[in-house]
Amino acid sequence: MSLHLTNLGRVDQFAPALSIPLVAGFVRTGFPSPADDYLEGELDLVDHLIQHPSATYFLRAKGTSMEGVGIYDGDLLIVDRSVEPKPGHIVIMSVDGELTCKKLSTIGNRPYLIAANPEFRPIPLYGKECQVWGVVTHNIHSLAPGFAV
Repeated sequence: MSLHLTNLGRVDQFAPALSIPLVAGFVRTGFPSPADDYLEGELDLVDHLIQHPSATYFLRAKGTSMEGVGIYDGDLLIVDRSVEPKPGHIVIMSVDGELTCKKLSTIGNRPYLIAANPEFRPIPLYGKECQVWGVVTHNIHSLAPGFAV
């Protein structure tokens, strides 16, 4: 199964900012530690996650080909069309008219798209009609069952 994508729309750069409290300090992922007793401030997720609102859009991921980099079926991808794609970037690309989400890479001196799941073969780009639709800058997925993103 390949990774299929659904366009969820563009960022509304004129929408009012929604600020959510940002707790000061960090949380350890190992041994538990008491949380700090104060707030650092507020965090606007759009401002934090999106550098170029007019060039950014969201896509919903479908499939298993990118699970090795933490992109799972149903995840919400933030894609920036203004970022110049480079090898190592996760890109949204149309290859012979089909959209896919893969890592841009080279094998030898030829460009390829590489899945992050060994069940999928690399996609050679040489001799194909290709168009980059943007670079995936962030991936949002729920860690709690029943909370869809």
